[in-house]
This record gives sequence, C-alpha cells and structure tokens, in this order.
Amino acid sequence: MDGKYILLIIISAFLGFLGAHFFRERINSQKTKDADDKARLIVESAERKSESLVKEAQLEAKDRLFKMKSDFDAETIEARRELKKFENRLQQKEENIEKKRDQAELQLKEANRKDKELNQKESKISALEKNYNDLIDTQTKQLETISGLTAEGAKELLIQSFENEARHDAVKTVKRIIAEAKETADKEAKKIMATAMQRYAGDFVAERTVSVVQLPDDEMKGRIIGREGRNIRALEAATGIDLIIDDTPEAVILSGFNPVRREVARLSLIRLIEDGRIHPARIEDVVKKVTEEVEIEIKEAGDQAAFDLGVHGINNELIRILGRLKFRTSYAQNVLQHSVEVGFFCGAMAAELGLNVKLAKRMGLLHDIGKAVDHEVDGAHADLGAKLAKKCGESPKVVYAIAAHHEAVPPESVYDLLVQAADSLSGARPGARKELLENYIKRLDELEGIANSFKGVSNSYAIQAGRELRVIVDGGSLTDDESTMLSKDIVKKIEEMLTFPGQIKVTVIRETRAVEYANK
Repeated sequence: MDGKYILLIIISAFLGFLGAHFFRERINSQKTKDADDKARLIVESAERKSESLVKEAQLEAKDRLFKMKSDFDAETIEARRELKKFENRLQQKEENIEKKRDQAELQLKEANRKDKELNQKESKISALEKNYNDLIDTQTKQLETISGLTAEGAKELLIQSFENEARHDAVKTVKRIIAEAKETADKEAKKIMATAMQRYAGDFVAERTVSVVQLPDDEMKGRIIGREGRNIRALEAATGIDLIIDDTPEAVILSGFNPVRREVARLSLIRLIEDGRIHPARIEDVVKKVTEEVEIEIKEAGDQAAFDLGVHGINNELIRILGRLKFRTSYAQNVLQHSVEVGFFCGAMAAELGLNVKLAKRMGLLHDIGKAVDHEVDGAHADLGAKLAKKCGESPKVVYAIAAHHEAVPPESVYDLLVQAADSLSGARPGARKELLENYIKRLDELEGIANSFKGVSNSYAIQAGRELRVIVDGGSLTDDESTMLSKDIVKKIEEMLTFPGQIKVTVIRETRAVEYANK
C-alpha cells in the first residue's frame, strides 16, 4: 500500500515536471515569437523613419539648391548690370580719349608749326644781334679812340657822376624838407612845450626803498626787539617789512620793496615808541589801525590828484589805486606827482592845439596807473595799466593812450602822441630825476663812442647832460652835403642802440681853415 502510494507520488511528480517543462517551453516559444514580432516591427518602423528622413533630406536639399540657384541668378543679373554700366563708362572714356588724342594731335601739329616759326625768328634775331654787337663794338672802339677812356672807365665815371648828382639832389631835398618843417613844427612845438612848462610849478619829494625811524635813546632798541625777539618778529609779520637794528645810534631802518607797507610800518613804529607799550598784541592793534588810516590817506591822495586836474567821474577803485602812487618813486621822482604833472602838460598842449583838454588830462593822469600794481602782477606797467583802466570802465581812447605811452603799441591818435611827449617832458626836465655818476658818465661815453665810430669824425663832445652831441669832422674828408648826411646817420644809430627820455640834439661842425704866414 505504501509502495503504491509512493509510486503514485513519484509518477505524479514526474508528470508535473513534464507538464511544467512543456508549459515553460511553450511560454519561451511564445516569448521568442513575441520578441521576433516586436523586433520585426521595430525594424519596419526604423525603415519607415529612415525612408521619411531620406525623403525630407532630399526635399531640403532640393529647396537649398533651388534657393542657391535663385541667389546665383540674381547675383548674375546684378553683375551683368554692373558690367554693362562699366562697359558703357569705358566706352565713353574711350570716346573721350579719342577726342583728346585728336585734339592733342592738332595741338602738336600747331606747336610744331609755331616751333618752326620761332626757330626761323630766332635765326633772324641772332643775325640781327650779331650785327648789333658788331656795330656796338665798332662804336665803342671809336669812342675809346676819341675819348681816350676804356669802356669800364667810362662806365665808372658815368656811375660816379650819377651817384654824386643823386646825393646832391637828396641832400638838397632833405635840407628843404627840414627847413620847411622847422619853420612850422619846431616853432609851434617849442611854443606849446614852453607854455606848458611855464604854467606848471610843483614840489617834488625824493623817496627811497628804506625808511629811517629816529629813537629817543638806544635803550628803545631793546624794547623794540623784545624778549627773545618776539616784538620785532611780530612787527615784521604784521607789516611785511624787515627791521634792521644795527650800530646806527638812535635809529631803526625799515627795508621793504612795497612803499605802502613801509609807510605803515614807519607810522606804527613811531606810535609804539610814543605810547611806550610794545608787545605783540599791542603791535597788531596799532598796525591794524595805522593800515586803515593809510588806506584813507591813499584814497584822499587819489581824490586830491583828480581834483587838482579837474578830472571827474573816475572809478573809486581806480582812484584808490591812483593814490597808492603817492608812495611809489621812479628814478627818485614821485610817481603820483609825475602823473599830475603829465596830466597838466597834456591839458596845456591840448589847449594850444584846440583839442579836448579834459580828455587829455585824464589820459595823462592815468598813464602810469599800472606802476601801482606791477610789483604784484607780472607784466609791463603800460599793459597792466591799460587792462586796469578797461576793467574800471574807462573809454577805449584812454585805455589805448595808457597802453601806447611807451610805444608798446603804435600810437593811433594825436592824444597818444601828447601823452608820450608829456611823459618824456616830465621825466627829462632838469631836476626831475636823479642819476648815479657812473651811469651818467657811461651814457656820455656811449654817445661819444657812437659818433667816433663814423668815418671822418675827428672829435665828439656830449654836453648838457647828454642832451646834445657836438661832432667835429675833418673839412678835407667830408663835404657840406656829406656832413648833413652824417648827422642823419648818427641820429639813426643813437635811436637804434640807446634808450633815453626826450630827445638828443646832434650838431655836426665842419670847419675849413686857410693859414698863411707873412715873412720879411
């Protein structure tokens, strides 16, 4: 029973195994079939996609090819059009070249014809010139035989004759012009200047670049210096002026270029000495108060100068700057007094000439206004004065006269010349300016040296402080006409080489002496 049961179980297991194996084979077979079908479908799909891509690529290639062909056709048409235009232009140029070539050929033929004519004429002219030269040589030989002179000698004699005649005529013309000018201009100019000088009388003050303050005793020097020099340093810092305390008894020297600051320092020191309280705080107070007083004095000096000349309507700033000239000097001549004097001279000469007197006085008064600022700003005082006057509202005529009074710009009107003449007259009159002995002697030597450099001069003498130069020439080496020309040449050289105010008179003296002795 048990054996049958076990056998039955084994048979059942075997049959189950066979069934499972068959079922598995069946399933595997089905999977294989399904896989083959799926692979076949994938291959078919891939083939269809590849065919579709190939068709799309072919269509795209056809489109591109069509587009390229269209573009090429369009470019070809444009290139043909441009080529056609170029051909047309080239054809026109060829036609123009042909025309020009024809014209050039005609001109060449005409030129050849004229060249032949010129050659013929040149041949005729050469023949005529040869005949003319032969005739001249014949006549020259005959003239040399008759006159006893060579051609070169006769030419030199003729040139010398023409030169002497021209010099003689030139000297006669110069003498005539000078005589005519002197009959009118010299007389009137001297009259006008003499009238202006006679009508003016002024006081003149000589200024220096240093000021001296007298002390009551030498003990005051120590008080001015102060402990460790604090007082003198405070005074120098407040005024901008150097104080020189040396062995000079009972005196302190104030040194500075700015005359206004030097005056402030002088007055401040005098007040401090009188007060007796000398210390830095007191020094600052006194300097401040004195500065205000000096500014008031400057304004009053400008107003007084304008009032003395009767010049009105000047800008207040210009009046203040004008007043500062009271503390300025030029060659020891007070510049404000000089300006007033120039204004008076301008007015006097303008009245004699029938010109605007007030305008002339205004120009003369303001002509040196630039000297009040030229130490603070770079530039010539004439140019600075003109800019300052223009800034303060002066008229263009006044501005130009200021700029032209030292000929920095050429004079344009008679007023400009009046200012120049009055400025020179004020600076050149006797006693107006001081001059060192060395400079004086040097100027005289320069004048005499210029005169002695000319041929025929035996001696020269500078007299009247260099205002006149007398030249002695040898009577045997120069004629009267040549002496006149010599004076002109000396004057021209003096004007080129020297700088001087006013004028220098050059007198050439030619003397011929005949000496004989009576004997028994």
